[in-house]
Amino acid sequence: MDFITPAYLEALLPFIAVGFAAQLIDGALGMAFGVISNTLLVSVLGLAPARASAGVHLVEMFTTAASGLSHAFHRNIDWSLFSRLVIPGVIGGIGGAYILVHLDASITRPFVMAYLSIIGIMLFARSFGIPTQRKKPRFIAPLGLIGGFLDAAGGGGWGPVVTSNLLIQGTEPRRTIGTVNTAEFFLTVTVSITFIIGLGFEAFTVATMGLLIGGVAAAPLGALLAKRFPTMLLLRMVGVVLIATSLFSLYRALV
Repeated sequence: MDFITPAYLEALLPFIAVGFAAQLIDGALGMAFGVISNTLLVSVLGLAPARASAGVHLVEMFTTAASGLSHAFHRNIDWSLFSRLVIPGVIGGIGGAYILVHLDASITRPFVMAYLSIIGIMLFARSFGIPTQRKKPRFIAPLGLIGGFLDAAGGGGWGPVVTSNLLIQGTEPRRTIGTVNTAEFFLTVTVSITFIIGLGFEAFTVATMGLLIGGVAAAPLGALLAKRFPTMLLLRMVGVVLIATSLFSLYRALV
């Protein structure tokens, strides 16, 4: 415990705040923890994409566990949808992590962020005319596979890709968010193990520890917000957050 000095604790505080804010948004909207956290680690701290993604996923092992339990408690999970998402997501995550360890994902990141910006715009527009009749999603397993791959390879993207596409297909926002967040726990565990095999435990940093503390603290609040927010407002906020985070990440990737 000798490393826990006043200077170390002071260095933790900004990352605790970022982790808290990122997980609060993620728990309520089903996305953005990885995007926000990874943007900070790569753009501000200058971490390599592989190490940033590894650190974020190590943190998400704990935040998604806390968030998933909270969503289960508030009955925000569609277990049928969960069972169809989780296995393809894990397979895609393993592939994305393996490739990122051997290839710089910054090459593909601008294309991913541009795609997510378009999805955000579509969701925001949809929030002004959301249908009252829900539809069963048809595009699930391939979506989980793609979402898991992009999440591991891009340092974030499971929520934006999977949640946004399911909402576009007509699923209920509250249960979609809870289901996707819960499935993400199994994805992050698998991706973290893959990164540890490829990179070792060097992914643990001061930033990782701060994000972990702030993220776990915010997880129960995010699930509560998802349960209380009106459907249209929740969908609109998903679009706004996705547009803002994706455009900022796109800008950072291009400059």
